[in-house]
Amino acid sequence: MTSSGPLPRTRHTPWLVLAAVAGVVLVAFASLALGSNHLGLGTVIDRLLHPTEDAGAIVWGSRVPRTVLGALVGACLGIAGAVMQGQTRNPLADPGLFGVSAGASLAVVIGVYTLHTTSTTVVLLLALVGAVAASIVVFSVAALGRGLASPVPLAIAGTAVSALFAAVTSFLVLSDQTTLAAYRVWVVGSLSGRRLDDLGIVLAFVAIGLLLAAVNTRSLDSLALGAEMARGLGESLLRARLVGLGAITLLTAASVAVTGPIGFIGLTAPHIARRMVGGRHARLLPMSAVIGALVLLASDVIGRLIGGLAEVSVGVVLSVIGGVAFVAIVRHGRMAAL
Repeated sequence: MTSSGPLPRTRHTPWLVLAAVAGVVLVAFASLALGSNHLGLGTVIDRLLHPTEDAGAIVWGSRVPRTVLGALVGACLGIAGAVMQGQTRNPLADPGLFGVSAGASLAVVIGVYTLHTTSTTVVLLLALVGAVAASIVVFSVAALGRGLASPVPLAIAGTAVSALFAAVTSFLVLSDQTTLAAYRVWVVGSLSGRRLDDLGIVLAFVAIGLLLAAVNTRSLDSLALGAEMARGLGESLLRARLVGLGAITLLTAASVAVTGPIGFIGLTAPHIARRMVGGRHARLLPMSAVIGALVLLASDVIGRLIGGLAEVSVGVVLSVIGGVAFVAIVRHGRMAAL
């Protein structure tokens, strides 16, 4: 699916941006207040300022970490999705297309299978290593073909490597019950039980990924005009692909490591953002981050409310909501053109 040019801004863009930011703030407070133990807004604010052993433990021990990490992961996936769609000029592209999620899954499974550990820290590190390694493999395979000036070799290589990694992962989890149990918990995608300590492990990946995405904005605007036009404007396509691939890999790797594979955020958040602020990536990337954070936090709150004491994982909620929403967008012809 090819591009037809960026959408124009509207007079209502500033209000839409303010509404989205306000939505993130509201859903963040909802994330702190709602769950199996409902807390009033006043109680939340009081416990944030004056932690105690009861409600303070709930707020600071559980809900603050998952709210902070949820907002960060949603923002990272939103930006990664926008960069991915801009790189490939394909509105159906998703960060997982480069094999990052499949590589992280395989690394976690191999780690549990060989090391016999389900430590959160170890799983985080394994997922990061696997995600980056998968991206390097995809890059190397694509470079052996027609080069990186076109996004097609990268997409084909990503699909092939993802399929291979998924097959190996399936073989391992079906060969060992302990590995299968650990994999089942991780693969659904969840914010439950996450700690702020997890943030320190992935923060460097996030920072470098955000920097690369910011550097890539001008190249993405040029690529939206087509490869030949971008080359005519003096753009180095190889450099643009490498910078974009680096941003996608690091942001997605950090996200997958924290929560497990999360779908649909990177696919749908850029479309919503594009409808609000247009196609220029200097505006699109920040807006995609806001929408990604909003959708992920809202989905996490919904999962807590409908699941009761046994909450529904955010990955499951997003699979339902995101799938229905995306089909509706495509069916009614309202998907924003790149």
